[in-house]
Amino acid sequence: MRQADLARSLGISPSYLNLIEHNRRRIGGKLLLDIARALGVEPSMLTEGAEAALIATLREAATGANLPTDEVERADELAGRFPDWAEVLAAGHRRIATLERTVETLSDRLTHDPMLAASVHELLSTAAAIRSTASILADEKDIEAEWRDRFHANLNQDSKRLADSSKSLVNYFEAGRVDQDLVSSPQEEVDAFLQKSDYSFPEVEQGTRSIDDVIEAAEQLRSTTSRKLARIVLKRVASDAAAVSAAALSAAIDRVGSDPLTLASVLEVPVSVVLRRLAIHKEMNAGLVVCDRAGSILFRKPVGQMVIPRFGAACALWPIFAALGQPGQVIHTPMVQLGRGRAAFECYAVADVVGEMRYNAPPLIEASMLLVATNAPEKGPVLEVGSTCGVCPKRSCHGRREPSILMDGI
Repeated sequence: MRQADLARSLGISPSYLNLIEHNRRRIGGKLLLDIARALGVEPSMLTEGAEAALIATLREAATGANLPTDEVERADELAGRFPDWAEVLAAGHRRIATLERTVETLSDRLTHDPMLAASVHELLSTAAAIRSTASILADEKDIEAEWRDRFHANLNQDSKRLADSSKSLVNYFEAGRVDQDLVSSPQEEVDAFLQKSDYSFPEVEQGTRSIDDVIEAAEQLRSTTSRKLARIVLKRVASDAAAVSAAALSAAIDRVGSDPLTLASVLEVPVSVVLRRLAIHKEMNAGLVVCDRAGSILFRKPVGQMVIPRFGAACALWPIFAALGQPGQVIHTPMVQLGRGRAAFECYAVADVVGEMRYNAPPLIEASMLLVATNAPEKGPVLEVGSTCGVCPKRSCHGRREPSILMDGI
């Protein structure tokens, strides 16, 4: 940065800034803070000198890593021999401190936001890698040049990764919601499209508007892949409505109630069709999850405080995965998703064979799970599940695939 440009940004003359640079004018207060902000450094670096501030940060990092006292005192030696890499270590330590404060503030939200869980896991994993490498460099007195260069390269790579992850997480919080600027995959574009439409497409169901027209008018569907996925969803909506119209469903509910198995018998349609139709019925406070035989979630309609992960695998204890193992069996169980709110649901799940049957080829199976929000049951057996292992508070779970940050840390 040129001296004249810095002076202009501070609102002072270049000659006055020149006197300050040559230590011929003492400054403090607002001007000192303004200069530090413009240069992107800590104010202490301008008052104490860059080397003193760097050594202080390195000592703080070494103390936090529980290094012996004599190693802490060697921070000035590290700063003198490798000033650039010492600055990388100090910057990593400052980033770690900032990220730890952020994690403390957002710990409650992690339980209900898989996106945040994945992002914070990435941040702290990278920070841990930086801290580990820094400890080796600070602790080992004699490191071969080849290995030292490798450690330095790792620090550089992890620091860049940490910066990128931090920027992504900040952008997520600044937006405060999932909108077009945050959508990063075709499936998320489809989810945004469905949410905007409140999962209701009466014109498609009644045949008064074509699927192509609806897709063309949807500003959320920006990619070719998302439009193809949305077309699959809308075709399913149209075929389900042809089997059971909204009016027929309402009339049947008035006659026999909302039990899916009873409705399927009265309407003479598969249970899976009833589950999908009930999920978008206006008078039902219900959500829906659809997955394929691999367990990949194809469709999600949240309800209440139910957390359906966008990233990573869902809880292995969900009834929808049990239904995959026995196509045609209808599962009905009260279910509670553990977390701050203990969201309670009546859960119905069934799996069907879809697509054409072929010789010597395994059938394609698709499972649907209807979630009807209820009050938490007072007694009786209840299936306790989580959202995804990484943020599940359940202890001694036989289906756990990875430690939970809510119990064991990261």
